[in-house]
Amino acid sequence: MGGCATKENKENKPVDEADGKAGAMVDAATLEKLEAGFSKLAASDSKSLLKKYLTREVFDALKNKKTSFGSTLLDCIQSGVENLDSGVGIYAPDAEAYSVFADLFDPIIEDYHTGFKKTDTHPPKNWGDVETLGNLDAAGEFIVSTRVRCGRSMEGYPFNPCLTEAQYKEMEEKVAATLSGLEGELKGTFYPLTGMSKETQQKLIDDHFLFKEGDRFLQAANACRFWPSGRGIFHNENKTFLVWCNEEDHLRLISMQMGGDLKAVYARLVAAVNDIEKRVPFSHHDRLGFLTFCPTNLGTTVRASVHIKLPKLAADKTKLEEVASKYHLQVRGTRGEHTEAEGGVYDISNKRRMGLTEYDAVKEMYDGIAELIKIEKSL
Repeated sequence: MGGCATKENKENKPVDEADGKAGAMVDAATLEKLEAGFSKLAASDSKSLLKKYLTREVFDALKNKKTSFGSTLLDCIQSGVENLDSGVGIYAPDAEAYSVFADLFDPIIEDYHTGFKKTDTHPPKNWGDVETLGNLDAAGEFIVSTRVRCGRSMEGYPFNPCLTEAQYKEMEEKVAATLSGLEGELKGTFYPLTGMSKETQQKLIDDHFLFKEGDRFLQAANACRFWPSGRGIFHNENKTFLVWCNEEDHLRLISMQMGGDLKAVYARLVAAVNDIEKRVPFSHHDRLGFLTFCPTNLGTTVRASVHIKLPKLAADKTKLEEVASKYHLQVRGTRGEHTEAEGGVYDISNKRRMGLTEYDAVKEMYDGIAELIKIEKSL
């Protein structure tokens, strides 16, 4: 496994200052692993975006570079090399990696985020007019539940693979203190994973709130070190708003409830993010928007989704996928990525997170789901 240098980097340089100093040469053992990984990937029939864009030319240009956090190309690609069935196959070990290894990240970002080119700039944050959204399924026939989430990284800290145990703990303390200031509907409790009682653990599992130690993709990316140090979960009293601390991103803010009232779910998330943002500075990049560990979540970082039953449409999976892609929607199994639909219930969400505003991302999902329901009714 690669590993970022453990030096504490508290000067929060803007990402663009990082130039991948060739002076800080990558050691021979890392280069050897890189070469072996590149050969393995090249010889495989992997369909990942990593394989598509990591040409020999790009590889040679980047293999000796390092960020000021000590991250190398190996830190970025090791998950995709180990898991050849990855869809994307690359993670950013720290915010600078997006600039230092831009020759690889930029084409992957452009491909995944449908045409967000390296000359494009992500628009400023705009939550839009919440009032223009409504309930997608007032009669409760199709939508089981609705969820909108976003990711945030705390300024001044690298991403998971480079964090020291002390930094994990420090971040958890900051997050717990910040969230304890939430009021009204958002008021709730923070539960650290370290020393969590079996009862609390079971209660959080039953509510589908508890995240487990990372899947093999995250494990291979070195994102699960010092587990469960510095990890925790916050939820409000109604269990309609929760925050994951240091799962995949520093923060995952999630608003959800049963049924199809997207307006209520979205409004709650917007209120929460605006409140938290006043107290915690988040990593933001002029061109890429909000910075996250996985490049698929950059930009708005917003994923608005519904669990929805579409038995007639689902009988023809190709048709379902066709309509979904027209509205830039992603169809997943009930338990998220890499899972099957259970009992005909699909998880459908907006796919695009870059090059459009937060509001537009949610509106795409809103319009697409409305169309899917319309088609389902007509069949």
